[in-house]
Amino acid sequence: MTDRLMALRDSAKSLFAVACQAADPARALAAALIDTPLPQPQAGGATFVLALGKAAIPMAEFLLDHLAGRPVQMLVVTNYENARDVPGATVLAAGHPVPDENGAFAAREVERMLADTTSADRVIALISGGGSALLPAPVDGLTLEEKSSVNKVLLANGLEITEMNLVRQHLSRLKGGGFLCAAAPAPVTAYILSDVIGDDLRVIASGPTVAPIGPVQQARDLLQSMGLWEELPVAAQGILNARPAPNLPLTDAQNVLIGSNRKSLDAVVSAFGPQAQLINDHLTGDVADAATLIIAAAASAGPETKCLVFGGETTVVLRGNGLGGRNQELALRVALAMPALNRDWVFLSGGTDGRDGPTDAAGGLVDRHSAERMRAACRDPLALLANNDSNAALALSHDLLITGATGTNVADVQILLLQPVKE
Repeated sequence: MTDRLMALRDSAKSLFAVACQAADPARALAAALIDTPLPQPQAGGATFVLALGKAAIPMAEFLLDHLAGRPVQMLVVTNYENARDVPGATVLAAGHPVPDENGAFAAREVERMLADTTSADRVIALISGGGSALLPAPVDGLTLEEKSSVNKVLLANGLEITEMNLVRQHLSRLKGGGFLCAAAPAPVTAYILSDVIGDDLRVIASGPTVAPIGPVQQARDLLQSMGLWEELPVAAQGILNARPAPNLPLTDAQNVLIGSNRKSLDAVVSAFGPQAQLINDHLTGDVADAATLIIAAAASAGPETKCLVFGGETTVVLRGNGLGGRNQELALRVALAMPALNRDWVFLSGGTDGRDGPTDAAGGLVDRHSAERMRAACRDPLALLANNDSNAALALSHDLLITGATGTNVADVQILLLQPVKE
């Protein structure tokens, strides 16, 4: 690998770090508290805090420092990779992306904390991406195993996050405003770091502090139209088929958006300079279509263009039994299909949380010689792709992007760097 290509790869990794730093949870929360200060409990009331998601730890730590000794009961629920002790709070770690028993225990602890709140109390929610899987609270009649089976069906069939959460909300006690019901009659203020493209608050962590995405009939229609209804556990079918529950009155809530994918993309463009272009901040849908879009943008870029930036959250349809994730598969597809550009290029696709699918990689970082390296290792990258085995393919070419847990989560960032034909 040439020094020139190595420099491009290092630059891509540095720009990805900029994207993650722009979504720093503590910095985002500090800025939000200037405009929306923490609510004060009434006389005789108390403050209760739930920090939920992959960014829960840094948000919780900042809030405790900000409160400077003010009495507070705080529960933190995050993924295993990000978990660490937080003095002054109870920290619970749970499974992501597949819910587990520790998450179910955490959900019961949240409900226990909120069981005796009064109108004099104030409840603060610090919400970030990943909260949906981390806090499973199956409705009566549904086991955690059955709820996890539903989640696996949704993940395996290319549903977008809004569609997945539409279904999840009707199978959970805490999603789709359920947290508000548990907190009633205490009012809730939520500070939300968005991992959802478009920043729909109903979708982030499945919307614990907002109304549901849609009625149960809409969830049934979606599953049936996609041919997934029969793949659900019988218990889940029965719950979704039951008459819709009456609308429960939701307690007062103030929801404050503190960070998003777009802010991270803007930070990358600003860091690179005037020769960077934000091409698409809504890169969603099937990963194959996303790869086609990125390759077309590269092919049409002028010789003066050095950096193309994309962001979003794609989906993967599982057709094999390999190991990977949407960012790794996107990087692999670009590596295999990018035409000869008569210039050096590198392409990075990474999850800002530092984890892509059930792997230890954040995504992939490929270049014009990646496919050659894979074939030189005596493996067929097209066969690996057909088996959804992007992790193995990228490992062969030494193109896995490994960052470790970042402590934040604002969806995915893609960076394409081009070395101009003439310099």
